[in-house]
Amino acid sequence: MTAESETVQALRRDVAHQIARYTDGLGLSQQAAAKVLQVPQPTLSKIVHGQTTGLSLELLLRIAVRAGLRMTLQTGRIPEEAGAFVSASQPFPRRVFLSNSTAAAHASQHQSLRELTPAERLEIFLEHNQLASEWREAGRRVQGQHLPQGTFSR
Repeated sequence: MTAESETVQALRRDVAHQIARYTDGLGLSQQAAAKVLQVPQPTLSKIVHGQTTGLSLELLLRIAVRAGLRMTLQTGRIPEEAGAFVSASQPFPRRVFLSNSTAAAHASQHQSLRELTPAERLEIFLEHNQLASEWREAGRRVQGQHLPQGTFSR
């Protein structure tokens, strides 16, 4: 097997893994999750069980889009550098009206990202996800603290 086909196989495996994680989080049966993702249940079963050999990367990406997964694909010089990474943040709703200053900030950010190498973008992406994860965990800890009855937090 060539390095190129090994890289594509690694990407298929990672994208399928992210879809499987998503469907597990739905808490639905495979049949119901398959309906949500508009795929036959046997295809979803293959994805969930990591049997991606007969599935195209394009099909897996289409399913990830249907799931609303914000995903970054990483390739490299060797197959071991390949991977699919899901952003922890949720996408904006489709109809968002940005102020001029916010739109300018987004444009500037996108331009800056285009000037980075793929490795630099991946590093920033992973750092962002780590910080977001730490932020969510801190929020869970705060929510888990119970105040005595009759007291209020400010």
